[in-house]
Amino acid sequence: MNDTDNKGPGEAAGGFVSPFETAGATRPSRIDDCILRRLKQVGISPSPICSDEVFVRRVFLDLIGTLPTPVETEQFLNDRSAGKRAALVDGLLRRDEFADYWALKWCDILRVKSEFPIDLWPNAVQAYHHWVRSAIRANMPIDRFVVALLTSSGSNFRDPEVNFYRTVQGRKPEGIAQNVALTLMGARAERWPAQRLARMAGFFAQIGFKATGEWKEEIVFFDPTRPPAGSKASKLPPPLFPDGVRPVIAEGRDPREVFAAWLVSSKNPWFATSIANRIWYWLTGVGVVNDPDDIRPDNPPSNPELMSLLRNLLIASRYDLTAFCRQICCSAAYQRSSIARGGAGARSGKQAESAGAPEPLSPSELNFASYHVRRLEAEVLIDAIDQITGTAETYSSPIPEPFTFIPESNRTIALADGSIGSTFLDMFGRPSRDTGLASERNDRITSAQRLHLLNSRHVETKIERGPAMLALVRAKSSQQELVKALYLRILSRFPTAAEMAAVDDYAKRTKLYRAGLATDVAWALINSTEFLYRH
Repeated sequence: MNDTDNKGPGEAAGGFVSPFETAGATRPSRIDDCILRRLKQVGISPSPICSDEVFVRRVFLDLIGTLPTPVETEQFLNDRSAGKRAALVDGLLRRDEFADYWALKWCDILRVKSEFPIDLWPNAVQAYHHWVRSAIRANMPIDRFVVALLTSSGSNFRDPEVNFYRTVQGRKPEGIAQNVALTLMGARAERWPAQRLARMAGFFAQIGFKATGEWKEEIVFFDPTRPPAGSKASKLPPPLFPDGVRPVIAEGRDPREVFAAWLVSSKNPWFATSIANRIWYWLTGVGVVNDPDDIRPDNPPSNPELMSLLRNLLIASRYDLTAFCRQICCSAAYQRSSIARGGAGARSGKQAESAGAPEPLSPSELNFASYHVRRLEAEVLIDAIDQITGTAETYSSPIPEPFTFIPESNRTIALADGSIGSTFLDMFGRPSRDTGLASERNDRITSAQRLHLLNSRHVETKIERGPAMLALVRAKSSQQELVKALYLRILSRFPTAAEMAAVDDYAKRTKLYRAGLATDVAWALINSTEFLYRH
């Protein structure tokens, strides 16, 4: 267990109080030992541990894609116990929103989408998403989750994991093999030698697809009547594992079962590395191998020792997602400030406003000396604005079916279907779910996004008329209380003395009072880099 000592929130050396860092320390973990050894080699100083205010917001966003409420923030800040950070992590891992948010992550790479080019159709999408979310909610070990995907047979409605195979256009063995490599091995098999891909495709040569009398229902199954790879009637060569080992497949056995057993074996170099790297990427924003779906010999890990350790920790946990997340979130590496030391340069957010290629990562970010600053995902951002204002979203779909109806109470992070969206989600870089690549999601800030947040009627109405905002104005008796409540609700911290003075000066100059002042302060905070970015 790694937690900060009992320094007060934001307390730093020399008595300076920062809302972003603390002088507290954590008990070093094996993860931290790997990183510190690497930092010593490259001459980079690690950033201090982040403040409680930063940590509570960070871990809420990273684990459940949701801002903490003011009550949750105050409870955490007022807690003086040494183990409060680990306790908060444990509590978040048990919440329903954890399943919602991590199902969203998995559904991005599994390409859970109704319309072209995936064409799962809405009822199959709902069943598939429900299966993924239920597996995460029950903390199904990741290796069992993957084996269920690979060996699945049955109806796309009643055995929803079979939709893993239905997302592949053309449903040819080579395409299925590419999908398996990308999603479950973090490898882009289209770059492999053609013979290597063809040999892996042989494991999927006997998958059958059959329509039923029910509209849009399809059966996916192992079809022993199809010629096995390597037979005279097949165009594919005999199956071969990607590591070059020849499999033993008994006559009549589904080759997918043999491949799945090889894939999740602790001796397999791809699977545990890929999954551990992807989870690390989801929590920190930077893969040890970056991009997380581009593992290859000429794209080595930035810290090979750390990559090996994470792989071993995941295997030792028996592929327990929550246990692995806990180990990462309780490490000093995860809890570091986003303000880089030694001139390495943490991202300010303002540098990334162009729509061009993403900026290269700084040495501090690549070596995990500081927390990687990145913009909130489209779904998380709109949910945060709705939570602050007490409003809801309206979504649409090009497919007019009953499953496209979304009640107002539905969180955006809980949307099942990649085909159901909104102008906001499109503008803010939600992935199309066409390829399953991590790069489909675009979290770089653009001028159009800035203008929407600053000038759109969509955001203006939420701030001015949102029930939660109106209730806040009515509930707070003084301007000071109102401003503190706005900061706590939007930034998960109280304003500094300088910020309070700036608001007081603004109120005097503009002669704004209560509702008008609350609108302007909320609008300014929602447009701030501190709100728009994970930090």
